[in-house]
Amino acid sequence: MTLSTHLDADFIEEEIAGRDGGSRQDVVNKFTKMNHANQSKRSRQRKKEHPGSKVVERLAGIAKKYRIPEQDMDPELAYELVHDELALDGTTTLNLASFVNVHLDEWAQKLIDENLTKNLADNDEYPMMIELQNRCVSMLADLWHAPIDASKSDSGSRTRAIGTPCTGSSEAIMLGGLAMKKNWQQRRRREGKSTEHPNILMASCCQVALEKFARYFDVEARIVPVSKTDYLINYDEIKPRLDENTIGMFVILGSTYTGGFESVARVSEILDSFQKDTTIDIPIHVDGASGGILAAIAYPELKWDFRLNRVKSINTSGHKFGLTAVGLGWVIFRTKEWLPESLKFQLQYLGGLEESFSLNFSRPGCQVIQQYYNFLRLGRAGYREIFDNCLISARILSLFLEETGYFRCVSNVHLPRGVSSSIQSSTSCSAASSFGSLDLENHEKFNPALPVVSFQFSAEFSRKYPEIPQSTVSKMLRNKKWIVPNYPLPKTSIPLPGESPNAEIPAQTGKIANNEILRVVVKYDLRNQLLDKLMHDIVDVVEVLVGSVEAMRANVSEYKTHTEGAQQQIGEKMVYDMLLSLAKDADPRLLKQKKEITESHDKHGHISFRGTC
Repeated sequence: MTLSTHLDADFIEEEIAGRDGGSRQDVVNKFTKMNHANQSKRSRQRKKEHPGSKVVERLAGIAKKYRIPEQDMDPELAYELVHDELALDGTTTLNLASFVNVHLDEWAQKLIDENLTKNLADNDEYPMMIELQNRCVSMLADLWHAPIDASKSDSGSRTRAIGTPCTGSSEAIMLGGLAMKKNWQQRRRREGKSTEHPNILMASCCQVALEKFARYFDVEARIVPVSKTDYLINYDEIKPRLDENTIGMFVILGSTYTGGFESVARVSEILDSFQKDTTIDIPIHVDGASGGILAAIAYPELKWDFRLNRVKSINTSGHKFGLTAVGLGWVIFRTKEWLPESLKFQLQYLGGLEESFSLNFSRPGCQVIQQYYNFLRLGRAGYREIFDNCLISARILSLFLEETGYFRCVSNVHLPRGVSSSIQSSTSCSAASSFGSLDLENHEKFNPALPVVSFQFSAEFSRKYPEIPQSTVSKMLRNKKWIVPNYPLPKTSIPLPGESPNAEIPAQTGKIANNEILRVVVKYDLRNQLLDKLMHDIVDVVEVLVGSVEAMRANVSEYKTHTEGAQQQIGEKMVYDMLLSLAKDADPRLLKQKKEITESHDKHGHISFRGTC
């Protein structure tokens, strides 16, 4: 009988394990009897630890995985159950989809182990941990050129900034957005105006946390479409979306799609012009989740931070290019005055007086300790060396992909400053051949961006092999343990407020262009050997797909030469050969051998069951 998809596997497991004592004991007795002669001294010393009972207990533990068990379990067995299931996860080093750092040196790991149970909310109990937190805030404020308080002495922080650690950039963005909303409300009340219908601007390439802020805190999200040239914010579309109810604007320093930086300076100039025309002052929050630390160190001449007066707050993720373990974000406000008093809380808790302005309370403090360790251990020079390696590797990968002819890069980290991927693709030449020998280490000559490589099938490849779905590359790379996502690009056309939603969809003529990209985030642990392996595997996957298509085309040609009566048989053979070509990596020798064996069997009328040795 064929197994049906509606069968409940968990129910079957429970039946095998035995839900009543009788059947369970039968299984226990069977295993106990079989293994009685081989019981070890350790097994005899431990009550109820028969080999048979452990097997059944293991199966029962798996079957009842959605309920807290009634009885306790041997800790080693519990560990094995959890450990074995987690073995099915992907390898963190080969996860090229995520921006999250996965590298820890032994000394950072030691500090984490020593401080794993410390609660960051307990200021009075762990004063030195809070001191390290304050030092990190000061270091980031200094890195981002926060205004100096001339009244302060040279000892300690001299900036006027204030900040806090968060569980990640999502929480940090919420706090930055809340500060803009509260300040807007206060200003409107002073002017005797309505505080209803606030709105905030962000590009369609924004991370979902930005839209979450708008939805969770009742702010209209006015989405600005991205440009077709670089898939970053379309600057011409900003002004028409501004009005007196605009509380602020999120500007993205490091798109999750292409890694490109939106020009904070250019957005600031647009808002300056709008203020000159209307007297409405609109602040900027910079979403530097991935780019906040990297941009400050790798592109020090780039003005995007507190050097621009309109920038009121910045967030970053310590667990991305701050190189900490996952679970740490930071938000820094330009001055203490910008953070409204209504967002601050003074709490008497666990023996001390705490001033808080975070959304969370109890949380681990070990990531903050690791962040301070990283700042000490690496310094600007150490971070610069790591970021240099990441950016150079991203440029090498980009140039390699374009040289294959299979792909074009949508990201522009490998292109000379001011040149976009669309301009490059229109020349029908690769970056390497168009711009000659560039100094890959000189970041000033290239577009400022994260070490991200976003790529898609080239137009020539798609014309030659239209049958190949680009998403198949992602799936087949997963079979080689690489995690490389394939997903749609952000929208380049969005209606203005009040326009019909139909205005969002332009009329399509002819074949729809490829709107999907594959993306690789080049992180600290993607060393040269792994990068070389990745490049080979990408080419191998494409060649397998090409071989499969060509085999399928040959079958189609053969199919067309047969009569109507043989269509079903030939159709089945087409599908079989296509799947076989994928299983055999499209090796024509194996396909030819399989065909010869099949023809031989047909000729002699017998089947061989001989297997491999």
